[in-house]
Amino acid sequence: MRLVNIGFGNMVSAGRLVALVTPESAPVKRIIQEARDRGSLIDATCGRRTRTVLVMDSDHVVLSAVAPETVCARFDNNTTEVSNDD
Repeated sequence: MRLVNIGFGNMVSAGRLVALVTPESAPVKRIIQEARDRGSLIDATCGRRTRTVLVMDSDHVVLSAVAPETVCARFDNNTTEVSNDD
């Protein structure tokens, strides 16, 4: 499993990502609010301004304070390989 750092030591699975978007548009704000209402919002901003919204295939929505370009570059370069020793 490949994990990607989304800021402040928080990581997400690279294989589970569906979309990486900015939070300014009304549809994205609606996605965030709906995730908050159903309890599937994960706030990884550590109290800072949300700069990236990550939509996962499990219907979870993850908020990050790192710029979308930075997160995208980390997906390409700085992934961490974790073995599944079940």
